Amino acid sequence: MDTFEFLESEVRFYCRDFPTVFTKGIGCKLFDEQGREYLDFFSGAGTLNYGHNNPRLKRRLIEYLESDSITHSLDMATAVKREFLERFNSLILTPRRLRYKTQFCGPTGTNAVEAALKLARKATGRQTVIFFMNAYHGLSLGSLAVTGNGSKRASAGVPLNYTMPMPFDGDLGANVNTLDYFEAFLEEPGSGMELPAAIIVETIQAEGGVKVANYEWLRRLEDLARHHQIVFIVDDIQVGCGRTGTFFSFEDAGIRPDMVCLSKAIGGFGLPMALLLIRPELDVWQPGEHTGTFRGNNLAFASASEALDCYWQDGAFTESILKKSELATRLLREIVESHAEARAWVRGRGLIQGLGFDVKGLAQQVAHIAFERGLIIETSGARSEVVKLLPPLTIDEEDLKDGIARINDSLEVALDRMDLSHKEAQVPQKVFS
Repeated sequence: MDTFEFLESEVRFYCRDFPTVFTKGIGCKLFDEQGREYLDFFSGAGTLNYGHNNPRLKRRLIEYLESDSITHSLDMATAVKREFLERFNSLILTPRRLRYKTQFCGPTGTNAVEAALKLARKATGRQTVIFFMNAYHGLSLGSLAVTGNGSKRASAGVPLNYTMPMPFDGDLGANVNTLDYFEAFLEEPGSGMELPAAIIVETIQAEGGVKVANYEWLRRLEDLARHHQIVFIVDDIQVGCGRTGTFFSFEDAGIRPDMVCLSKAIGGFGLPMALLLIRPELDVWQPGEHTGTFRGNNLAFASASEALDCYWQDGAFTESILKKSELATRLLREIVESHAEARAWVRGRGLIQGLGFDVKGLAQQVAHIAFERGLIIETSGARSEVVKLLPPLTIDEEDLKDGIARINDSLEVALDRMDLSHKEAQVPQKVFS
């Protein structure tokens, strides 16, 4: 690791948690220079939903490259971009009765968010954007202004203006509907709030600790946006593309956002790609008003189209995800029930699951020990209190069981190291999803 220490910026992050040099990835497994095998419950932070080097997607990319097809095109028309647009419309949007225009942004999630915020402000002529406590939407300045994490916001170096935080579902306790608070701000003349341009929300706050919004809460949030003519934006960058079972995370809630931000897994193979879905009436851009040199990643269009053909022709893939989700939830709850001293709890949906702890520092210890046992997994939450499971959606049940067993083993070691393995729990445990 000396090369990275001496030559790469101090900003590097994940390599500090996973200090080895990786050389190969197949399915749900990674391999390092020493030939050691790791189970991957991180999946490129949700980018590799279809696993490492998915053979069908890889074959399509090899064929595309060998045919001397276009690789870079800015936003010029190419055959493979047309293929993706038509596949996405016919396999994803039309069956769900959704009508959106597609904007290809620079190839990162934060760029899709930036585009959404700019367009909402342009379309409404207003400035303020509502976001939610513990939200994460990216680290460029506009996206950072709607991100809740204090340390990340502090890195901006300038004031982050024209945004306002509101409590997310459950932030004020189980018996408080936080939208009562938001609605009071909107309707009380003395609240001091000007009518916002937009509301941006994650249906599941992944980086915020796998906090899942109730469907009824999401529907009421959409109703408030509609009633007050506020642009309603869903950031589906990490929890879209099948992560919750359905292609979009908001489908089962029955909502229809004005804009949807997608990135990470949309490219299929881990190739950079981001897009913004826009309700046609809001597509008020002038040509070239939001551009980017790499918004035409034709390799990503090729692998994305292949992923849609391979996994989204019918409901079989969704059914397999939901089946594995039930298995993961059951096994995680068994861990909670057998380790009362950890003061643990479970929440999540689909194949984004969180195992959280009320014992300070325990989640980080578990993730660290898990790496020693050949499992790649990260923590999330405002205090890094949640071990977050993001395995590839294509993982088989045996590997899923193996990974969760390694989490259990890592927890037992962590409890011993923290001298908690034989102590009584200090507070009642909670188990919920």
